[in-house]
Amino acid sequence: MARTLWLDDDQRLHTWDQTRLPFETVAIELADSQDCARAIVTMQVRGAPLIGAVAAYGLAFALRSDASDQGLQAAHSRLLATRPTAVNLRWALERVVRLVSSLHESDRAAAAWHEAGAICDEDVACNAAIGRHAAALLQPLVTGERALQVLTHCNAGRIATVDHGTALAPIYALHEAGVPVHVWVDETRPRNQGASLTAWELRERGVAHTVIVDNAGGLLMRQRRVDAVIVGCDRVAANGDVANKIGTYLKALAAHDNGLPFYVACPISTIDPLCAHGELIEIEERSAREVTHLLGRDEQGGLREVQVTPDHSPAANPAFDVTPARLVSALVTERGVIPARSDAIAKLLGGGAA
Repeated sequence: MARTLWLDDDQRLHTWDQTRLPFETVAIELADSQDCARAIVTMQVRGAPLIGAVAAYGLAFALRSDASDQGLQAAHSRLLATRPTAVNLRWALERVVRLVSSLHESDRAAAAWHEAGAICDEDVACNAAIGRHAAALLQPLVTGERALQVLTHCNAGRIATVDHGTALAPIYALHEAGVPVHVWVDETRPRNQGASLTAWELRERGVAHTVIVDNAGGLLMRQRRVDAVIVGCDRVAANGDVANKIGTYLKALAAHDNGLPFYVACPISTIDPLCAHGELIEIEERSAREVTHLLGRDEQGGLREVQVTPDHSPAANPAFDVTPARLVSALVTERGVIPARSDAIAKLLGGGAA
């Protein structure tokens, strides 16, 4: 499979419809700004880096129709409202806005389109670097004949990014280097991104893995069947607090209690220096139907949605939680590994060596 977001020979933008995975691999065209926004809201595209890249293209599409200052601001506002928690969305949009604001209206759409492509290329290089740095952290944990045992939560693989992934990038790097590795894949309710997307990715790449229910991780850690936990992130506050898929905090607590490293694969674009700490991060509340209903494949091969809760039982669906910096062993960025502390983050963002 090529990149998650790509242009065909006619410069039309395509991606994979992630709501159809793992049972169907369907490419969709994103033909305008509305398509980009809709794909983000409906989670046809998801994962903080990929959301940012699609939003950048969405802004470029919008400027083809209206490149005025008013059109630029309106498109920025529409796209920014699609997902509130992942900061890459804002980062990518503001990067494009800064570039085009000083340009003549006639030049804005082309410049924005080029910048969206640059964001994609940089994401690929960024994730490859994260993979190298995180692999160097994980490889020393391999002992004897036993495969390295890594637990991950949600999907921070190649289809959450333009390529390579963040938390899965070191898994792929180790696997390709011949290091035996096995991944415990949290199902990640309610949307089951682990069971459907991470497991699909790992199977496609031939990486040994086992899908587990979300509440099994603590037991496996206590039984010493996990060597490390690594997750992605949707936003990292200036003090090192990490927002990620709901359930991440509980994995961090279990890892801390069992003396296991808890690593966060963190592109620098995911760090929000304007957010002092995690309590200030807006937590997206998604539809209760994601909790009360499940989509799966029936015995005839068709996709079927079924209800799993009693009629009229209310459901809450916070999509993310915040893991305090004190529970994070390290942030793994494209520039290197740093502690989850405000001073290290400030130095990193200031351009200092990691």
